[in-house]
Amino acid sequence: MNMQDLQQKAVAVLEQYHQANEAKGKKRWSTKEIALGMTGDLGDLQKMILAKEGYRDIENVDQKLSHELGDVLWSLLVLSDSYDIDLEQAFLGTIEELKSRLHQG
Repeated sequence: MNMQDLQQKAVAVLEQYHQANEAKGKKRWSTKEIALGMTGDLGDLQKMILAKEGYRDIENVDQKLSHELGDVLWSLLVLSDSYDIDLEQAFLGTIEELKSRLHQG
């Protein structure tokens, strides 16, 4: 499965959440709310990393770490779709920049 396939799946789930929220009389999440939600997910991810490094005790930490990484990826995929960013190209460009910096010292 490539990045575009993952992005399509992420956006499809977002649409299902929009429909479920609207059925309950709630607002659709904008990109602003998705980004704010990702901030919370990043905080949860950091807690799992602290647990993996031995600073916190969290049961089922591997499962929870995997879940939080998936949450963050979902947010990135949805946000990149919302802003019409080719995430694969952005990633590859960043990799090239990092490699260039390494070669420059």
